[in-house]
Amino acid sequence: MNINNILVVSPMFLELKTLIEKENLHNNFRFKSEEEMSQDDLGWADALVTFNLKSEYDYSHVKWVHSLGAGVDRFLFQKDWNEEVLLTRTICSFGQRIAEYCLSYILKDLQFHDEFQALKQKKKWLPKTPKLLNKQKVMIFGTGEIGQTTAKILSGLGMEVYGVSLSGRAKEDFKEVLTVDSHFSHLRETNYIINTLPLTEQTAAFFDEPIFKQLSKAGFINVGRGASIREEALLEALDNYHVSFAVLDVFAQEPLLKDNPIWNHPRVYITPHISAVTTPDEGVTCFLKTLKNLEENKPLHNKVNCKRGY
Repeated sequence: MNINNILVVSPMFLELKTLIEKENLHNNFRFKSEEEMSQDDLGWADALVTFNLKSEYDYSHVKWVHSLGAGVDRFLFQKDWNEEVLLTRTICSFGQRIAEYCLSYILKDLQFHDEFQALKQKKKWLPKTPKLLNKQKVMIFGTGEIGQTTAKILSGLGMEVYGVSLSGRAKEDFKEVLTVDSHFSHLRETNYIINTLPLTEQTAAFFDEPIFKQLSKAGFINVGRGASIREEALLEALDNYHVSFAVLDVFAQEPLLKDNPIWNHPRVYITPHISAVTTPDEGVTCFLKTLKNLEENKPLHNKVNCKRGY
C-alpha cells in the first residue's frame, strides 16, 4: 500500500510528533489535537492514526486507520465500516499491564488488605491467615493477546486458569477454554472473573443476571469494556454476595457520571481507565512497525477483522 500523507490525531500529539520526526521518514505528517482536526485534514490524508473516529466527519478518502488503543469498538461498534479501509490496532505491553493490574487486586483480596486496615483503625490485633494463589480458580473472558498474557502470568503463579471465547479453541496457559454456552457449569467454583472481551454486538451487556447469579462470592474485574456489563445486575449481585467485590476500570460512559450509584458501593473499586495505557513510546513503536510492514507488503499481525469487531 502506498501511504504518502499521514494524519496523527491524539491528545498526546506533541509527544508523538517529537518521536516520529526523529525517524526521518519519507512520509508527510500532520499532527493535530482532536479539537483541531478538520475535514480538510482528512481529505489530505492517506492514513489516520488516532484513538477515536468522530461521526461528523467523512473518512472515505482514508486508506488506512491505525488505532492507538488495543480496542477498536470506537471505530466499529454500531457503526458502518468501509471494508476497503484497512484497520489496525496497537499491540504493546497491554497484556502485561492488565495482568499486573488484575494480580494486584487478587492479592489484595487474598492477603486481606482491607480487613487488616479496618482493624488497624480500631487498634485491634486479630490474626487471619492469608489465602494462597495456587488454591484459586480464575476465569478469563476473552482469549486474545491480553487474555493469553494474563493467563500466562496467573497460571505461572499457580492459579487454575480457565478461558471463555466464542470458539472454545484451546490456548496455551489455560487449563481449558470454554465456549460462551458451556462456561456456566464452571462459574460456581470460580474465585475470580476477569473480563478482557472487546465490545461487539455479541458482548454488549454480556455480564448480566444469568452469569452473576451463578457466582458464589467471586471477585469480578472488568478491564474489557464498560458496556459489556449491565451495571444494575452487577450492583444486585454485589448486594446478594454473588459477587464479593468488583474492580471496574472501564465504563459505558467515561468519565463516570457523579450520580452513578456505582460510586457509592463499598465493595466496588474504581480506576479511571488506566489498566492498559498507551504510552507515546509504545504507541509510536507499534505504529512504525505497522507502517513498515504495510509498505513492504509483509503480514500485519495487528490487522482487525472488522466483521468480528476485533
